[in-house]
Amino acid sequence: MTALPGHRDKLAALLTDLATHVRGEPGCERFVVYTLADKPDLFHVEETYRDEAAFKVHMGTEHGKTFNNAIKDIVEGGGSTVVFLDHVA
Repeated sequence: MTALPGHRDKLAALLTDLATHVRGEPGCERFVVYTLADKPDLFHVEETYRDEAAFKVHMGTEHGKTFNNAIKDIVEGGGSTVVFLDHVA
């Protein structure tokens, strides 16, 4: 997700807070927040869950809902984009 102009620090703070909560979820195996080196307003989150059930629990958490609501007006497109990956090697 890309922070709108002037909102990078706010988004970084929200993601830092979210990371603390998500890492405490029983099914969370990995939750790491990055920015692109040459585009510091663009944030990338890598997250891994034990299984699909754990991901579904994650999607229903109050802290997740609070985060998604808080970023509506500070990121391009009004939210994050979820991309699912298949493990190759």
